[in-house]
Amino acid sequence: MRLLLLALLMVFNLQAKSLFSNEEQKNTSEYIENLKNLILATQRTRGLTNSYLNGNTAAMLLVFSNRDDMKIAIGNMESLPLAADPVINARATAISKALTRLNRKAFKQDPKKTFAAYTDQIEQTLMLAQAASKRSAKNLSDFGKAISSTMMELMLPMTEYTGELRGKGAGIAAKGKVTKEQMQDMLALLYQLQSTNKKLQNSMSKIISDYSSKLPQTATSELEQIDKKTKAYMDLIQKKLLKHPEKVNSDEYFDQGTDLIDAIVALYDTSNKAIKEDAKGWL
Repeated sequence: MRLLLLALLMVFNLQAKSLFSNEEQKNTSEYIENLKNLILATQRTRGLTNSYLNGNTAAMLLVFSNRDDMKIAIGNMESLPLAADPVINARATAISKALTRLNRKAFKQDPKKTFAAYTDQIEQTLMLAQAASKRSAKNLSDFGKAISSTMMELMLPMTEYTGELRGKGAGIAAKGKVTKEQMQDMLALLYQLQSTNKKLQNSMSKIISDYSSKLPQTATSELEQIDKKTKAYMDLIQKKLLKHPEKVNSDEYFDQGTDLIDAIVALYDTSNKAIKEDAKGWL
């Protein structure tokens, strides 16, 4: 009799986990994956457009390539179940239309105006990412809620601070000089990057500790790489770019920023893969 009860309890637990870890969590994971792709492509488009408008003509072809990546990400988002949510759909549609208009006139505007316009749409997309996470939270496990919150509220904003530093800094390097206004702007972004990295280190360290069975061992080393590359990029900006911009190669500076973003994305992808695995439950 006791064995039968234990067997029934095990079956109940399996069924309960299977019901909890349904397709909705997987769909949320896929949606925020494409949101990430849209944000990264828009950041690259912004930075490369700024570099081009400041004299780096070689950046033009890369701008068009990244615009294509933006279109692909938007198309994927529109095809996913989460797009049926009226709030999410309205925000995503507004962003899509705004980016289409912006891409048409980006090369015809003042560099500062164009950069600000792309930044505004990236901020709107970050807000959409947080809304998607919160509106789907009821379908996520405790692990999914914890890590998706860190992904939306720390990882993606950190790519944006890095992206702004990368784009604005590439423009400074292309011109070979920095104004007082640009200096203040870059220092403010450096503070945001440093602060967000500290929060990310603390948040992810706790998640890795609390849910060690959910994440691969690579998560720890990926987190360490983010910290290391953040400090290296900050040193490049503070000790070289803002002091001797004429000695900094615009493309190399841009690439180092991309390297940091890639490190953040690596942990983001590891985290998102873990959410998908968690969605499978015992199946």
